[in-house]
Amino acid sequence: MAEVRVPTLGESVTEATIATWFKQPGDAVAVDEMLCELETDKVTVEVAAKVAGVLAEIIAPEGETVGVDALLAMITEGASAAATPAAAAPVAAVASDAGVKNAPSAEKMMADSGVSAASVTGTGRDGRIMKEDVQKTLATPAPAAPASAAPVAASQVAREERVKMTRLRQTIARRLKDSQNTAAMLTTFNEVDMSAIMALRNEYKELFLKKHGVKLGFMSFFTKACCHALNEVPEVNAEIDGTDIVYKKYVNMGIAAGTPTGLVVPVINDVDAMSFAAIEKAIAEKGKRARDGQLTMAEMMGGTFTISNGGVYGSLMSAPILNPPQSGILGMHKIQDRPMAINGEVVIRPMMYLALSYDHRIVDGKGAVTFLVRVKEALEDPRRLLMDL
Repeated sequence: MAEVRVPTLGESVTEATIATWFKQPGDAVAVDEMLCELETDKVTVEVAAKVAGVLAEIIAPEGETVGVDALLAMITEGASAAATPAAAAPVAAVASDAGVKNAPSAEKMMADSGVSAASVTGTGRDGRIMKEDVQKTLATPAPAAPASAAPVAASQVAREERVKMTRLRQTIARRLKDSQNTAAMLTTFNEVDMSAIMALRNEYKELFLKKHGVKLGFMSFFTKACCHALNEVPEVNAEIDGTDIVYKKYVNMGIAAGTPTGLVVPVINDVDAMSFAAIEKAIAEKGKRARDGQLTMAEMMGGTFTISNGGVYGSLMSAPILNPPQSGILGMHKIQDRPMAINGEVVIRPMMYLALSYDHRIVDGKGAVTFLVRVKEALEDPRRLLMDL
């Protein structure tokens, strides 16, 4: 008998939930065939068979929470499965016309929801349909049906839908509430005139794209400005560990990204040593992997500071919540033309509100305000970044 156990889930991830069993006791399994899918705090993990044989017993059923190395099932090596009625067979990965097998979890979700594979765009290798692809399709509103002649009366309950929170959503909720309960969180605000950044970007965007193969966006400027400010105010780049303050002499920047399943924060390591082009490429690559549900747990760990851009959704001002154990997070917002008094005259400028939420246990008000002022100065005069001023 061969044991099937929970694999290593990654740094700081200690448990997972059994989401789906693709095989049932008595089913034949091949080497590397997917047996079940686990949902962790951050990503979905598929558990494959290491030996061929027959699934003898399922130890941990769907919905159960298990720890690392917990026993999931037993496989009888080398055995053959007994013939079973076709109706009793579990959902298995189905090959597409191109011979590419979709993820078993995606096939089960499509079968349960009545979605055809033809209506789903696969983002996996060779066009393989992943679970996240089906979720994205389900989240896309269907075309509105013609209005019926007379509405059908229904009770309130009949018009409600109850859906169990995913582990990712549960973790987001728990971590955000823990952040509020643990940190002495405070937010300070400022505003930045985006004229200089926009002019510089417009002047060099075509040349930048031609040379580096990536668009010049605003995020690289903000990332550079934050690294510059973190050097001057290192406590914003620190964290509390018991009664110690751990100062990080490097910047691993978390870039918050919205996905169909919730907010994730991929991390770009040693961003303080990267060029504008390298930062833009990393942000684009991490963002795509986040939207496609392909981030690994390692890619979302080790961040020392976070930037969250609510402006892409139209937010004018907000107070972002800390991403523990980090002590600072910068909120970017919508760029909006506003009348400003400059040199005694009223002029229209593209303005953005900035928000820095910080842990007041280790970051004083003076440090927080200084940090945000340095970010503002660097953005309003990008030459300061080149001269380290």
